[in-house]
Amino acid sequence: MIAGVIGDPVAHSLSPVMQNAAFRHLGIDVGYELWPTPLTELPARIAAIRKGAVLGANVTVPHKQAVMPLVDQLSDTAQLVGAVNTIIVADGGLLGDNTDVAGFARSVDELRPGWKPARAVVLGAGGASRAVLVALRELGAATILLANRTDERAHRLVAALSVVHAQVTPWRELPDALAGADLLVNATSLGWHPGEIPIEARLLDRLAPDALVADLTYRDTDLLRAAAATGRATLDGLPMLVYQGAASFERWTGRPAPVDVMRAAVAAEQARRRAADAAPRMDSRKTAPPRDSGPPRPPRTA
Repeated sequence: MIAGVIGDPVAHSLSPVMQNAAFRHLGIDVGYELWPTPLTELPARIAAIRKGAVLGANVTVPHKQAVMPLVDQLSDTAQLVGAVNTIIVADGGLLGDNTDVAGFARSVDELRPGWKPARAVVLGAGGASRAVLVALRELGAATILLANRTDERAHRLVAALSVVHAQVTPWRELPDALAGADLLVNATSLGWHPGEIPIEARLLDRLAPDALVADLTYRDTDLLRAAAATGRATLDGLPMLVYQGAASFERWTGRPAPVDVMRAAVAAEQARRRAADAAPRMDSRKTAPPRDSGPPRPPRTA
């Protein structure tokens, strides 16, 4: 049998490394694949899952909402979040579920067991924010504030997730919203590349001294480094990635996921990719011709 991740693009995904390690560890004869799928081909991809020897699938951007009408049934969590990241083949049909909520909630609880944030601020109103807001509700956060550079989009998301009782705070009022907050979550796309930070680093000083700063990007972002420099606890997106994957694995197989094996596989792959990225730079330094010893060249203007 096979399983796979559906998205566009998916070449960067760590899910195959993580899931294949879990299947091998438990001796389950399933291969997990990358299934790059443009939006126009999404219905055909879901139809192929129905016909093939498929255990299940993950769904990533940009298809988590588009896939919803293509499955036969939605879990309560998927309906609440308004997004599907896991498809389970069962009883001749397809069930759409969402394990991102469990992934974020479990990653926070692992770091601070039983913790209920008093004041949580979430940055961004895209798809990732949906699962975070629902997870904060499950964690028992007393106050949940959502800030987005486009207020209208934030209001639409809060209205769609009315049961969460989140409040929209205008981006220009972020300094006030952050005052005394004990949890800050970056759910924007800013942070994938060095030099990107969603808010000015100085605003982190407005957080409670014991605040947790989380970033859904699974790397040590500029935001997390700036927060750590102030002495505040930080959490990147790697635990969420592993725990949502573990929850998907358990829904497909009915067996406990080998979380430590999955986490180690992801960490090893990240190290491999970092080394591969660094190798060309090192080689270029070795093979570069000697620098001109003459007068310095003028700086480039384009």
